[in-house]
Amino acid sequence: VFVNDAFSAAHRAHASTAGLAHLLPAAAGRLMEAELKALDAALGNPVRPVVAVVGGAKVSTKLDLLGNLVSKVDHLVIGGGMANTFLVAKGIEVGKSLAERDMADTAREILAKAAAAGCSIHLPVDVVVAREFKAGAAAETVAADACPADAMILDAGPASVAAIEQVFSGAKTLIWNGPLGAFEIEPFDTATNAAARAAAALTRAGQLVSVAGGGDTVAALNKAGAAADFTFISTAGGAFLEWMEGKELPGVAALMA
Repeated sequence: VFVNDAFSAAHRAHASTAGLAHLLPAAAGRLMEAELKALDAALGNPVRPVVAVVGGAKVSTKLDLLGNLVSKVDHLVIGGGMANTFLVAKGIEVGKSLAERDMADTAREILAKAAAAGCSIHLPVDVVVAREFKAGAAAETVAADACPADAMILDAGPASVAAIEQVFSGAKTLIWNGPLGAFEIEPFDTATNAAARAAAALTRAGQLVSVAGGGDTVAALNKAGAAADFTFISTAGGAFLEWMEGKELPGVAALMA
C-alpha cells in the first residue's frame, strides 16, 4: 500500500508523489488529509465572507494566484512590494520603492477583473517610508500617494492596518500568504504583526477560520506570536501556492484516480 503524507511535494509529478499511487493501492496520510480539509474549508467550500491577504515582493510571481483569488474571495488585501506595483498602476508615485513598473497594465487588469467579480481590493492608504533599508532606520508615516521621491515604502501604515482589521472583523474565513511589509527588519514588521495578531484574536474568539501558508508567511506569523492561534498553518510552500492558484496538484490527483 502506498500512503502519501507529503502535501508539500504534492505539486510535483514525481515517481514518489504521483507514480507509485498509480501502481499500488493508494491513500492520503493524516497530514495530507488535514491539509486538504483545511484548504477546502478556506477556499474550496468556505464560510463567507472570505478575505485573502497576499503579500510579498513581486506581482509577477503571484499573477496566477491573484487572478484566481479575485473570482473566489470577497476581499483581497494586497501588501508588501506587490502593493507598490498596484499603486503605480493607479498613477501614484512610489519614489525609490520596490515596484514592477512593467507590470502596471497587468495590475490594472487584475483590478478590473476584481471589480467585475465583486471582489473588493484593499491597498495601503498610508505607508511607512525610509531613506535606507536597515534595522532602526529613520522612518515616517505618510499618505500612500505622498511618498517622497528619495524614499522607499517599507510597510503599511496604522490607518491601513485599522482598515485591514475592519475587514477581518466582518469576515468568516481568512487565507493568508505573504507579509504586509519588510517584516524581517524592525520597525517595518509593525503592520504584519498587528494584522496577524488581530486575525489570531478573532480566531481564538471563534469568529474566524484562518489558514496560512508559505515560508515567509509562517516566519512572519511566528515572529508576531500569532501562529499558534491560527486555525491551520500549512506545511507547504509551492504546493500551497499552486493550490491557491487553482491548479491541480499531481500528488493529490493521483490519490483520487
